[in-house]
Amino acid sequence: MTVLIAGAGIGGLTLGLSLHQLGVPFRIFEAVREIRPLGVGINVQPHAIRELFELGLEGALDKVGLRTRQLGYFSAQGGEIWREARGEFAGYHWPQYSIHRGEMQMLLYRALLERAGPDVIEMGAAVTGAVETAAGVELALTERRTGAKLGRVAGRVFVAADGINSVTRQALYPEEGAAQWGGVMMWRGVTRGPSFLGGRSMAMAGRKDCKFVCYPIEEYEDGTCLINWIADRAMPAEYVWRAQDWTREGRLEDFLGAFAGWAFDWLNVPEVITSAESVWEYPMVDRNPLPRWSHGRITLLGDAAHAMYPIGSNGASQAILDARVLARELRDLGQGAEALAAYDDIRRETVNKIVLANRGDGPDKILDIVAERAPEGFENIHDVMPQEELEAAAGAYKKLAGMDIEALNARGPLVPVSI
Repeated sequence: MTVLIAGAGIGGLTLGLSLHQLGVPFRIFEAVREIRPLGVGINVQPHAIRELFELGLEGALDKVGLRTRQLGYFSAQGGEIWREARGEFAGYHWPQYSIHRGEMQMLLYRALLERAGPDVIEMGAAVTGAVETAAGVELALTERRTGAKLGRVAGRVFVAADGINSVTRQALYPEEGAAQWGGVMMWRGVTRGPSFLGGRSMAMAGRKDCKFVCYPIEEYEDGTCLINWIADRAMPAEYVWRAQDWTREGRLEDFLGAFAGWAFDWLNVPEVITSAESVWEYPMVDRNPLPRWSHGRITLLGDAAHAMYPIGSNGASQAILDARVLARELRDLGQGAEALAAYDDIRRETVNKIVLANRGDGPDKILDIVAERAPEGFENIHDVMPQEELEAAAGAYKKLAGMDIEALNARGPLVPVSI
């Protein structure tokens, strides 16, 4: 019997690739009939990229993503607060990638089909129920569009990697309710524009209630790049946010005015925003940390377990780490409740801390501190924030998220594989 997985997103596909690498049988059930490269840019951190490299995906990642060189924090006036090297340029043995989320999902999907064959993924089959049986678990499958019943399937254990609105999480925690909105709306877009800050750089400017984030996800021979950008705005308490839908079009008039004066010497923010082909809006939402992910032979993974604010570039990264640890435990402890409990014990407390840290603005908190101390800008950042405080703020989140350079470089692989 097999490991059953709901969801062919980044977490579910990484789990499938890892189980295939370890010789553990599995099947993935995906609600949509066809996977398409939807979404916008994300960053994947070195601790997760290490795992993808150990799955043999380095060459494929280089074809669709950029190795990020540096990250810079800036005030709303464009003044530089902090700049640091990233990934291999900072001394990690592995890079950080800026990459289109949909292209990364397609990369994982293609790799899994090539290695394990098409029969390991059933498309157009949403998991709408899961129950334990004497021999393992049994899932109910449904065609999402029509509601037609597709029958039941049995396996040893079930992993719900079906996203922030996980059906399985809702069944396990029926009183939880909807995702938590923190009052910030995000508008996202991609714009072909000039390279900035030396190229392959992430930039974050402003403060929590009015922030602009940008980084390139593709480069062109003429020196321009495809800039992925996110504009955050805090909304009034009475604001009624619209549905969680990555394809919902946004309106420039809802947010452009807040960034009207942000024409910096390193990037003209209003020009980048107005030059986008399309703009999408999405509420910044997460879910409260859970006391338990694993319930007998059923467990949660990725956003289903720990949906977090997109701060610190850790959502996809933590899903990848979930998948690798879970695959190892399923190999080492067998395909049963013991493996799921061990995975829960190893991962849950660590990731719950990241969820809460991101609610407090994570590493971006440095923007809020500087904005509070120098709301009109500054001539010298060290008059506002000493170097030691800047370094401490940057380092604390790395340790929390498992991104400490020396520790990551020194530890052995999460999934030892015999050759």
